[in-house]
Amino acid sequence: MFHFGVLYLMKKIMRRIYLDYTATTPVDRRVVETMAPYFTSTFGNASSIHSFGREAKAALEQSRESIAALIGARSSEVYFTSGGTESDNTALLGLAARYGSKKKRLIISAIEHHAILHSAEVLSKNGFDVRIVPVDSQGIVREEALLDSITPETFLVSVIHVNNETGVIQNLTTLAAIAHEKGSLFHTDAVQSFGKIGFNVEETGVDLASFTAHKIYGPKGIGALYVRRGIDLDPLLHGGSQERNRRAGTESIPLVAGFSKAAELAGEEMQQEHDRLLRLNSHMRNIIGEKVPAVIFNSPADNSLPNILSVSVDSKEMDIDGEALIINMDLEGIAVTSGSACSSGSLQPSHVIKALGRDDRTTMATVRFSFGRYTTEDELSFAADRLAEIVGRIGKRKKISLGAS
Repeated sequence: MFHFGVLYLMKKIMRRIYLDYTATTPVDRRVVETMAPYFTSTFGNASSIHSFGREAKAALEQSRESIAALIGARSSEVYFTSGGTESDNTALLGLAARYGSKKKRLIISAIEHHAILHSAEVLSKNGFDVRIVPVDSQGIVREEALLDSITPETFLVSVIHVNNETGVIQNLTTLAAIAHEKGSLFHTDAVQSFGKIGFNVEETGVDLASFTAHKIYGPKGIGALYVRRGIDLDPLLHGGSQERNRRAGTESIPLVAGFSKAAELAGEEMQQEHDRLLRLNSHMRNIIGEKVPAVIFNSPADNSLPNILSVSVDSKEMDIDGEALIINMDLEGIAVTSGSACSSGSLQPSHVIKALGRDDRTTMATVRFSFGRYTTEDELSFAADRLAEIVGRIGKRKKISLGAS
């Protein structure tokens, strides 16, 4: 009894720090307040023609306009989905179904989210020619390789805007222009960039873009897909005529309203939050650089989202168990991950970190810190210090032979 009582007390007093904002974020209280009426009083089906339905429809379209405004799109070009995964799947599979009889090539980058990778695998198994474009050591797509990969058979190029593991930012304007020059459409997974850095569909020239709410302090289960006017794609879900026949199913007005409010707040606070996160990133980077032995920064200092900091322990200098590293951080009350939340249960090395040129052991010894609206400098100092202590405790320095003199 005493043993379990001590464990309970330890859990009660242990400091808990959440540094996995890239995986998901807590819902902002202002978002919760916005959603509340749509669960009870304004609960109608937006497809109904009576007053309850019209109220729901008005809320649906107002939310659509709000999100469209944030990305510089027309409201008629925004379609609600269940999240980023469905949006990515709809973009790739929907376009493939529409253009597949004439064009069979799909091009993606080597650092795409699994929602893109696995959709591409499905297409590959069904006769499509999937090409993967490499990135450089910073994670930037090699433009020459993209140019060489596009043929008249290419129906789509899909490149993630901000990588979810390293935070590296792609130049969408240049990449979309390359695709268009070669006669291909261009899609981007903008799940991590939406609401955090400026993103305008007209300025970038993208044809399709995927978004989600739960990365910007909105609810889970709601996302959106931007489809430029004039582009046709087949729906994944069949049923009613909701979302202008592109996504069947009764719209969840509470989730849509929450998404809209989260996007509105993100837009209003974007610059201030970006500057704050940049300072936090620099602070943590400095501590880790000084105190963690054999550290490699996977997140570029300049061209990356400021709330993501991925680091690895170089296997050429130190041998360390990557799983033990994450577990020990958790035992310290610090929630971090080694890479994408969608693959955190896998013991396989991250395809993203490997694409940067890291070996398997180094890739496995990776920690991704991601912070957000409620993160403090003190929390990051504590996490960085604990990382240094753990690496020093469980890591083993390798003896480097200097050879004959």
